[in-house]
Amino acid sequence: MAMATSGSSLLSPNPRAFSCKQSSPIASLCSLPQTLAVPRSFGGSSATSFRPRPMVAAPRSSRKSFVVNALGELPLVGNVAPDFEAEAVFDQEFIKVKLSEYIGKKYVILFFYPLDFTFVCPTEITAFSDRYSDFETISTEVLGVSVDSVFSHLAWVQTDRKSGGLGDLKYPLISDVTKSISKSFGVLIPDQGIALRGLFIIDKEGVIQHSTINNLAIGRSVDETLRTLQALQYVQENPDEVCPAGWKPGEKSMKPDPKLSKEYFAAI
Repeated sequence: MAMATSGSSLLSPNPRAFSCKQSSPIASLCSLPQTLAVPRSFGGSSATSFRPRPMVAAPRSSRKSFVVNALGELPLVGNVAPDFEAEAVFDQEFIKVKLSEYIGKKYVILFFYPLDFTFVCPTEITAFSDRYSDFETISTEVLGVSVDSVFSHLAWVQTDRKSGGLGDLKYPLISDVTKSISKSFGVLIPDQGIALRGLFIIDKEGVIQHSTINNLAIGRSVDETLRTLQALQYVQENPDEVCPAGWKPGEKSMKPDPKLSKEYFAAI
């Protein structure tokens, strides 16, 4: 299965291959509010545990594995996603998120963004929050990640959208202050210490099934992420079919066979 890339950057296991120059300007962080409401759950390094909402998983016999044991550095499409446990902000509380807890329960949209209090980032983060119910109805969790601290995440959530903030979000923002998560997913820019706009769709078996990486100035599409997720779920539920370009739910799929595929081509 091919790994998708943005038109402005090539996807490579080596983060330096993205042509992110050290001299590229990085937007300055805005000043944090003078008063920051710290959640009652915070006490030093402790945090409450974030558990995915329970759901009934589809029988494994009806779904195809799609594991391909791709070569090269992880993560590549077809390999199990690197696991992590990290602090995050959700519902103005400090929590912990562990990626492997979603295995067997939910699909995951995991997206990285460069920094809090910048410009393109809030448009993406709030767009995913506004469309969260579309993902929730198809058993999918959304997780955002940056190298900022949970305190920065909290301050940004507590800032009104009209002032460049996020307001309340419907999914967690994860803190990757050690940069270990960004590095393990191949999106870290070493010279700048921030992540490219990487997005990964992870299935219920914990396998990465889709990846896109945009350079810093290019925002992502929630519509295309949702469409790709729906196509993935369809082919996993119908392993004898494939989805052609631009496929959406309700449209005609294709049989991956020289003779049977002619039915699709004859209909378009």
